[in-house]
Amino acid sequence: MTTRRILGVITALSCTLITPLSQASTPTSVKSRVDRLETPDRVRESMILPYLFSTETMGLNIGVGGMVKGWHQDQMTVGGTVFGGDVSRAVAGGVWNYMIPGTERVFLSAYGMLGYYPKQRAYTTGPDPYPVGSPLPGSNGSSNTQFFEADGASNWFDIKMEYVLPIGANREHGLVDYSIRNGLLVSEPSGGKEWNPMTSGSTIFVARQFNRYQSFEFAQGTSDGTIHSMEFGILYDNTDFAPNPSFGSRQYVATSHDWGWFDSKQQWSFNEVDLSKYFSLGKSDWASQRIIAMNFWTGLSPTWNVETDGQGQQRVSGGAPYNEGATLGGFTRMRGYDNNRFHDKAVIYGTAEYRYTLAYNPAKDVSWLNFLRIDWIQLVGFVEVGRVGAAYTANELLTDLKYDAGGSVRALMAGLVVRADLAKSPESTNFWIMVDHPF
Repeated sequence: MTTRRILGVITALSCTLITPLSQASTPTSVKSRVDRLETPDRVRESMILPYLFSTETMGLNIGVGGMVKGWHQDQMTVGGTVFGGDVSRAVAGGVWNYMIPGTERVFLSAYGMLGYYPKQRAYTTGPDPYPVGSPLPGSNGSSNTQFFEADGASNWFDIKMEYVLPIGANREHGLVDYSIRNGLLVSEPSGGKEWNPMTSGSTIFVARQFNRYQSFEFAQGTSDGTIHSMEFGILYDNTDFAPNPSFGSRQYVATSHDWGWFDSKQQWSFNEVDLSKYFSLGKSDWASQRIIAMNFWTGLSPTWNVETDGQGQQRVSGGAPYNEGATLGGFTRMRGYDNNRFHDKAVIYGTAEYRYTLAYNPAKDVSWLNFLRIDWIQLVGFVEVGRVGAAYTANELLTDLKYDAGGSVRALMAGLVVRADLAKSPESTNFWIMVDHPF
């Protein structure tokens, strides 16, 4: 198991089961209040969970985390965690979906993590040049041995403001009210019956300021980098039940910019479009839901340029860092490859999932699991294809596509979808534990 996959497991333990940090592909979602009919008097959901994990590179790590959902405001969540081992250590926390007083449509979230990890891996040259004719590390034609690795810090902090437009399902209120029984929607769907933002679904504008710092401590010195960037996007979620859609669609359009603020060393831009579609196949003898979910994502960094000097060396300028922008690999897109395995000027990606929600919930027969409030268990099969490229053309992006396939077990746990994905690609087999569907 590589360090990047270890970080995925860490995120699972420290963020997925403990805090409600969304690991879906878009940074915004429908603001909702969910009434669980099995516990009609319960508004607040809370959990405290000690945990431990051990890997070859990190050794034994022990931690504890907790979350409270519905405290102060029905839709708001507060959570945090801390863990440590022989070398690794981290602390994370945040507040999600806090409705600004005096408004019914403006929500604030702020969350972050400070951590130190052994053997961090980056598929990039960083600021260093590379010879003409050799593949850029992280490009579609690169080898998975083209990386550098070292112990170091990995810190991040996000703050975002979201505005829910007064149209569609949010014509009267900023929150959508759902009622569920056994984790399935029994109230009126918030969208999906027609595609019309004025009468159906939720439309949300998001402004996110995100910060990243990462260091690599080599024997000959430390290499580090920082970004301070902004993302502006608009989401139209026209699904029936946003936390677990069974029909409808979702569209997200966004642009991100780094102006080289403070100690950020690069100026770059990235534009993206994310499209999802869901089809319900209805019930069966063994399933309460059968869903086909499809997603398409594409993006371009217009500021990305490759410059060549007189010594036959090339260098990327105006490009996003290896873990932002046109990037594939990891727990959201191309799960059969290491985190941020591929990175270039342009990207295209597509996936299809078959989500099969079991009619019988075996967790309900295990009394010591009752505190997790597992409403259903879902079996998922998926396939993914994707490609990064140096140009946004069909010849570049529709040839030599990368691919993977896998399976997943998911559960609706204390109001959150938690997933354990196993994915196989020609390069590796990866296991991820995350919160939320990937799309």
